[in-house]
Amino acid sequence: MNQSPNDQSLREHLVSLLEGGNAHVSFDDFLKDFPVAKCGQRVAGLPYTAWQVIEHMRIAQWDILEFSRDRKHVSPKWPKGYWPDESETGTEKLWNETVEKFRSDLETFADLVRDPATDLFAQIPHGTGQTVLREVLVLADHSSNHLGALIVMARLLR
Repeated sequence: MNQSPNDQSLREHLVSLLEGGNAHVSFDDFLKDFPVAKCGQRVAGLPYTAWQVIEHMRIAQWDILEFSRDRKHVSPKWPKGYWPDESETGTEKLWNETVEKFRSDLETFADLVRDPATDLFAQIPHGTGQTVLREVLVLADHSSNHLGALIVMARLLR
Protein backbone atom coordinates (compact mmCIF):
# COMPACT_ATOMS: atom_id res chain seq x y z
CA MET A 1 0.00 0.00 0.00
CA ASN A 2 1.35 3.42 -0.99
CA GLN A 3 1.34 5.96 1.80
CA SER A 4 0.91 9.65 1.21
CA PRO A 5 3.52 11.93 2.81
CA ASN A 6 0.82 13.25 5.16
CA ASP A 7 -0.18 9.74 6.23
CA GLN A 8 3.43 8.78 6.88
CA SER A 9 4.04 12.01 8.80
CA LEU A 10 0.95 11.48 10.97
CA ARG A 11 2.07 7.94 11.81
CA GLU A 12 5.56 9.15 12.73
CA HIS A 13 4.12 11.90 14.97
CA LEU A 14 1.82 9.41 16.70
CA VAL A 15 4.63 6.95 17.36
CA SER A 16 6.74 9.81 18.69
CA LEU A 17 3.87 10.81 20.98
CA LEU A 18 3.54 7.23 22.25
CA GLU A 19 7.25 6.90 22.90
CA GLY A 20 7.45 10.24 24.71
CA GLY A 21 10.24 12.75 24.77
CA ASN A 22 8.25 15.58 23.24
CA ALA A 23 6.15 17.48 25.77
CA HIS A 24 6.71 14.81 28.41
CA VAL A 25 9.46 12.49 29.57
CA SER A 26 9.80 9.15 27.82
CA PHE A 27 9.18 5.94 29.73
CA ASP A 28 12.82 4.92 29.36
CA ASP A 29 14.14 8.32 30.49
CA PHE A 30 11.96 8.08 33.59
CA LEU A 31 13.28 4.59 34.35
CA LYS A 32 16.94 5.66 34.25
CA ASP A 33 16.67 7.65 37.47
CA PHE A 34 14.00 5.74 39.36
CA PRO A 35 15.15 4.16 42.66
CA VAL A 36 13.84 0.66 41.82
CA ALA A 37 14.65 -0.70 45.27
CA LYS A 38 11.92 1.61 46.59
CA CYS A 39 9.24 0.71 44.01
CA GLY A 40 7.05 -1.00 46.62
CA GLN A 41 7.48 1.64 49.30
CA ARG A 42 4.48 3.76 50.18
CA VAL A 43 4.79 7.55 50.07
CA ALA A 44 2.93 9.36 52.85
CA GLY A 45 -0.36 10.76 51.61
CA LEU A 46 -0.38 8.80 48.33
CA PRO A 47 -2.70 5.83 47.75
CA TYR A 48 -0.36 3.81 45.51
CA THR A 49 3.23 2.65 45.38
CA ALA A 50 5.29 3.40 42.28
CA TRP A 51 5.03 -0.23 41.17
CA GLN A 52 1.24 -0.13 41.51
CA VAL A 53 1.14 2.95 39.27
CA ILE A 54 3.41 1.46 36.64
CA GLU A 55 1.44 -1.82 36.73
CA HIS A 56 -1.76 0.20 36.27
CA MET A 57 -0.16 1.90 33.26
CA ARG A 58 0.78 -1.50 31.85
CA ILE A 59 -2.70 -2.95 32.30
CA ALA A 60 -4.35 0.10 30.71
CA GLN A 61 -1.90 0.07 27.79
CA TRP A 62 -2.42 -3.66 27.24
CA ASP A 63 -6.19 -3.15 27.29
CA ILE A 64 -6.05 -0.29 24.77
CA LEU A 65 -3.75 -2.30 22.50
CA GLU A 66 -5.90 -5.43 22.59
CA PHE A 67 -9.12 -3.45 22.15
CA SER A 68 -7.57 -1.77 19.10
CA ARG A 69 -6.63 -5.03 17.38
CA ASP A 70 -8.77 -7.89 18.70
CA ARG A 71 -12.53 -7.98 18.36
CA LYS A 72 -12.72 -10.80 20.93
CA HIS A 73 -10.87 -8.85 23.63
CA VAL A 74 -12.77 -8.30 26.86
CA SER A 75 -11.60 -5.34 28.93
CA PRO A 76 -11.07 -5.73 32.67
CA LYS A 77 -13.82 -4.53 34.98
CA TRP A 78 -13.39 -0.84 35.82
CA PRO A 79 -11.76 0.25 38.07
CA LYS A 80 -10.63 -2.85 40.01
CA GLY A 81 -9.36 -4.71 36.95
CA TYR A 82 -7.00 -1.88 36.01
CA TRP A 83 -5.05 -1.87 39.28
CA PRO A 84 -3.09 -4.55 41.12
CA ASP A 85 -4.45 -5.66 44.48
CA GLU A 86 -3.64 -2.96 47.02
CA SER A 87 -1.94 -5.53 49.27
CA GLU A 88 0.60 -6.27 46.52
CA THR A 89 2.91 -3.25 46.82
CA GLY A 90 5.60 -4.41 44.42
CA THR A 91 9.14 -5.74 44.37
CA GLU A 92 12.14 -5.22 42.10
CA LYS A 93 11.24 -8.48 40.35
CA LEU A 94 7.66 -7.34 39.73
CA TRP A 95 8.93 -3.92 38.64
CA ASN A 96 11.24 -5.48 36.05
CA GLU A 97 8.50 -7.81 34.76
CA THR A 98 6.05 -4.91 34.45
CA VAL A 99 8.62 -2.73 32.66
CA GLU A 100 9.41 -5.51 30.19
CA LYS A 101 5.72 -6.12 29.41
CA PHE A 102 5.04 -2.38 29.14
CA ARG A 103 7.88 -1.91 26.64
CA SER A 104 6.79 -4.91 24.59
CA ASP A 105 3.16 -3.77 24.36
CA LEU A 106 4.25 -0.21 23.58
CA GLU A 107 6.38 -1.44 20.68
CA THR A 108 3.53 -3.64 19.43
CA PHE A 109 1.18 -0.65 19.51
CA ALA A 110 3.76 1.50 17.71
CA ASP A 111 4.05 -1.23 15.03
CA LEU A 112 0.26 -1.20 14.65
CA VAL A 113 0.36 2.57 14.11
CA ARG A 114 3.29 2.32 11.65
CA ASP A 115 1.50 -0.32 9.57
CA PRO A 116 0.00 1.36 6.47
CA ALA A 117 -2.75 -1.27 6.53
CA THR A 118 -4.01 0.18 9.83
CA ASP A 119 -6.68 2.74 9.02
CA LEU A 120 -6.16 5.30 11.76
CA PHE A 121 -9.52 6.95 11.09
CA ALA A 122 -11.80 3.93 10.70
CA GLN A 123 -14.11 3.14 13.56
CA ILE A 124 -13.01 0.04 15.42
CA PRO A 125 -15.73 -2.46 14.40
CA HIS A 126 -16.35 -3.81 17.91
CA GLY A 127 -16.19 -0.40 19.58
CA THR A 128 -18.65 2.41 20.10
CA GLY A 129 -17.10 4.91 17.71
CA GLN A 130 -13.44 4.71 18.74
CA THR A 131 -10.65 4.80 16.15
CA VAL A 132 -7.02 3.70 16.40
CA LEU A 133 -6.10 7.40 16.24
CA ARG A 134 -8.26 8.11 19.29
CA GLU A 135 -6.80 5.14 21.15
CA VAL A 136 -3.24 6.38 20.52
CA LEU A 137 -4.17 9.80 21.90
CA VAL A 138 -5.89 8.28 24.95
CA LEU A 139 -2.90 6.05 25.67
CA ALA A 140 -0.37 8.87 25.29
CA ASP A 141 -2.44 11.11 27.56
CA HIS A 142 -2.86 8.39 30.16
CA SER A 143 0.83 7.46 30.19
CA SER A 144 1.93 11.08 30.35
CA ASN A 145 -0.32 11.75 33.33
CA HIS A 146 1.01 8.80 35.31
CA LEU A 147 4.65 9.38 34.34
CA GLY A 148 4.32 12.85 35.83
CA ALA A 149 3.04 11.36 39.08
CA LEU A 150 5.85 8.79 39.06
CA ILE A 151 8.47 11.51 38.64
CA VAL A 152 7.15 13.22 41.76
CA MET A 153 7.07 9.88 43.61
CA ALA A 154 10.69 9.21 42.61
CA ARG A 155 11.75 12.57 44.08
CA LEU A 156 9.90 11.84 47.32
CA LEU A 157 11.45 8.36 47.59
CA ARG A 158 15.06 9.55 47.31
